[in-house]
Amino acid sequence: QVQLVESGGGSVLPGGSRRLSCAASGFNVSNNFVSWHRQPPGKEREFVARLTPLGVSTSYGESVKGRFTISRDDARNTVYLQMNSLTPDDTAVYYCYVMVGSRGYWGQGTQVTVSS
Repeated sequence: QVQLVESGGGSVLPGGSRRLSCAASGFNVSNNFVSWHRQPPGKEREFVARLTPLGVSTSYGESVKGRFTISRDDARNTVYLQMNSLTPDDTAVYYCYVMVGSRGYWGQGTQVTVSS
């Protein structure tokens, strides 16, 4: 049974950093495309970052390039999102997502609020 559990959200000051975790079960993160998405209040869900199988390459949404980094710990079967230089525009619920076979799976999300 595929499960994704995000954690690490919370309140952070502008300019601060936060690391989100996505703990996976039911599949190996090393063998699948795993991505992060976010949904700001009142807006549609948007792509944030993606890590290819075997960690060969990464891709990022334009608004987070240079500030966010996606990575993976195979031993923990966990994918991370390191977020630096946060601004209020980064306030959102952050979700991880994976396609296993022909089915997509979302985590429950974790709220990140950037505010002074």
